[in-house]
Parts: sequence; C-alpha cells; structure tokens
Amino acid sequence: MLLTIDVGNTNITLGVYEGEKLSGTFRMTTKQQRTSDEYGFTICEILEHGKIRPKQIKDVIIASVVPDIMHSLTNGIIKYLELKPLVVSAGIKTGIRIVTENPKEIGPDRIVDAVAGYELYGGPVIVVDYGTATTYDLIGPNGTFEAGITAPGIETSARSLWGGTAMLPAIEIKKPKGILAKETISSMQAGLVYGTIGETEYIIRKIKEASGYENAKVVATGGLGRIIAQETDSIDVYNPELTLQGLRMIYFKNRRHRE
Repeated sequence: MLLTIDVGNTNITLGVYEGEKLSGTFRMTTKQQRTSDEYGFTICEILEHGKIRPKQIKDVIIASVVPDIMHSLTNGIIKYLELKPLVVSAGIKTGIRIVTENPKEIGPDRIVDAVAGYELYGGPVIVVDYGTATTYDLIGPNGTFEAGITAPGIETSARSLWGGTAMLPAIEIKKPKGILAKETISSMQAGLVYGTIGETEYIIRKIKEASGYENAKVVATGGLGRIIAQETDSIDVYNPELTLQGLRMIYFKNRRHRE
C-alpha cells in the first residue's frame, strides 16, 4: 500500500492506495505543533482506526506547502513506519514542464494537481483548487504549466469577515436560499458563495480568452469546491481526490529510482 500525504496550510490529508484504488482518506490539522513522535503515533493510530495496519504501508509520498513541519513529519514517518518518504520537490519527475518566469515559485500542491489534471483529463486543462487560497492553474495541450492565478480562499475570506468586523458572527459556509438576503448570516453566506461563483466564472473566462484555449476543460478540487462546482457551468468536473491521485501518479513516475 502507498500512503499519500498532502500537507496544506489548514489540513493534512492522508490517502492510502492499493494499486490505483483509494482505500481510505483521513485528515488531521496542520496548525497544531507536533513532535516527530506525535506525528508518527497519530498517523499509525489513524491508519489502524481505518483498519489499515501500518506494516501494510510500503512507501510514502508527501507534497507540502508548510516547510516548518516537514522535519518532524518526515522523522515521525521514518521512526514509526520505518520508511523514508518521497517528497515532491525540485528535481522530481512529474511529466509536467513549468514555463512560468520562476518555476521554483510554483508550490508542490499546484504541481501535483497539474499532473493529475493533465493525466486524467488531457490538455489544455484549467485546475481550480478551493483551499486556504483559491488557485487557478493553466496546463497547456502538451503538459506545460503555463500560468497560475492565486485568490483568497473561501474560508480565508470568511475568517477575515468575522475576525476583522466586531458585529459579524462566525458562520457555516453554505449557499443560502437566495441572493436577496434579509438577515446577517444569509447575507454573509450570499456574499461568500455567490462572490466566489462570480470570481470563478470571470477568471476562467479571462484565462480562456487570454490563452486562446477556449475549449480547455475545467477541473475543480478542494473541500469547498463542491459547493461552487454545483452552481456554475464554468466547471466541467469536480474531483475531490485530485491531489491524492496526483501524488500517486508522481510516485509511480519515480518508483524506479526508489527501488
């Protein structure tokens, strides 16, 4: 079994693959400070709760946008799973060629999403990831990472609303009954959800116009992406496991070097 780990700014998502089959997904928070023992023990405990014995894991691959936790996380995996993880970084084989001005600025998570988007749906493809930030990445017809746009994520925008405004409460992020809100909570929900739908449609339209890829497929992922994907025809496919699938693909592209 292969353990894939996506370290985001808010959550760490773990996926266990048996061949091409995803056997289980699990989440833990990123923000909490943990020692290598805590990481190793927690991961083993999560796997066992999912009826997966840690000894069944034969290799691990990680993509992380949080460098500060990587020392503890990798050492915890080495100590408790007795495996040295493959980390998505410069020099790893991905099958994607980055043609932006500074390729090193492209985050590992975006590269992984680009790999999965291109491998699964072909190119040109626009991958939209609704995470802590909302990212829009364009992969050309020959597998080139051509451009990326970064916007505040839905939850990030929501937290800035209630965190920076004394009279606005923390709310559940969901689509309200209608856009003509008549009280505070639904007015915030309307602004967040409809605002993101509008942003999505406009940015996708402008990407297609500027690139000339009018028929580019649009693939969305990320926890809150489902809410947006259900409400707009600009998104063709919603794939919640896109990042984990990309990690599995990258692992197999590099497996020969691991053996």
